[in-house]
Order: sequence, then structure tokens, then C-alpha cells
Amino acid sequence: MISKETLFAISLFPYLGFLWFLTRSGQTPRLALIGFYVLLVFVFITIPAGIYSEVVYQEALADVDWLHGSAEFFLTLSNTLVVLGFRQAIMEHIAKGKGSRE
Repeated sequence: MISKETLFAISLFPYLGFLWFLTRSGQTPRLALIGFYVLLVFVFITIPAGIYSEVVYQEALADVDWLHGSAEFFLTLSNTLVVLGFRQAIMEHIAKGKGSRE
């Protein structure tokens, strides 16, 4: 059976492909695209934070609140940027639609 660490590492490749296609399409709102890239920051912050929590505290990352919360901040930031980016694109689309009818 595949370990969760191996599965996590393997899952990075489809996500990188997703980012490549999303970037290449040129149709993704810029702020949302930045948010999707910030998710990579979350991943790269979480890995050393997890190692640190195991070595220093002998606990899983989820059990070291200050460290877990600090890492999760990047996930929250990523989600916020994606939502705001798509919201902005929707608002612009609505504004263009109303302007063309007049």
C-alpha cells in the first residue's frame, strides 16, 4: 500500500500540470491564478513545518497549534485570493454585460 507521504508527493505532479494549463490558457483571472500558486507556498511551508514539529515537539503538525496555524495561514490566503479573483472577474463580466445593453 502507498504511504500518505508518497501519495502526497505524487499528487504534486497533477497539480503542477493543472497550474501549467491554467496559466497557459490565459483565461484565468490573474488574482485567482496567484491564489492557485500560493497554494504551492502552503505546501512548501507545510512540509518543513511538519518535520520541525516531529523533531522538536515529537508531535504531528496538527497537534502543534502555533505551527499548524501559521502554515494554515497560507491555505487561507490562497483560498481568499482565488475567491476574490473569480469574484472580480464575475463583477467585470456583469459590468460589461450591462454596459453593452445601453
